Amino acid sequence: MNEESRTGSDTPTPEEPHARGERTRDELGRTVEALAAKAKADVGAQAKEKAAATKEQVAATKEQVAEKAGQASDRIRAATEQAAQLVKDKAPDPVREKAARGAAQVRGSAAVIGQYATDRAPDPLLEKAGQAAGFARAHRGPLLAGGGLLLVLLLVRRSRVRGR
Repeated sequence: MNEESRTGSDTPTPEEPHARGERTRDELGRTVEALAAKAKADVGAQAKEKAAATKEQVAATKEQVAEKAGQASDRIRAATEQAAQLVKDKAPDPVREKAARGAAQVRGSAAVIGQYATDRAPDPLLEKAGQAAGFARAHRGPLLAGGGLLLVLLLVRRSRVRGR
């Protein structure tokens, strides 16, 4: 208690506790407001930090996935080429000749059908078909190897069925 609030005796006046309570309430209100403002600022900063960390993590994960996809693509390409070479080495000459004739026949039929489709197809469809053809040209080896393997398997199966 301060000197001004005393009336000469040690007992406070009825207004003193009330005034002290008002001061304490005002101080407490200002403290709560300051804490709330600080917490709000901290939450915003924390959210920005978390967003930046998440963005970095996504970029790192994207790079890892792209690298693994490239490696898997290389492994598949190598395995397909190896399988194609194995088929060429193991297939007897008559089978290879028959496969070559079949491939030539398919190419001829595909050319006729392609011309027919080109004449009748709408432009967006032609654009998509052009993209698919470009992909097939770019990956000709694996596609031919897969087709050759399929043809050999079908011919072997056919010869087994006839041998029964």
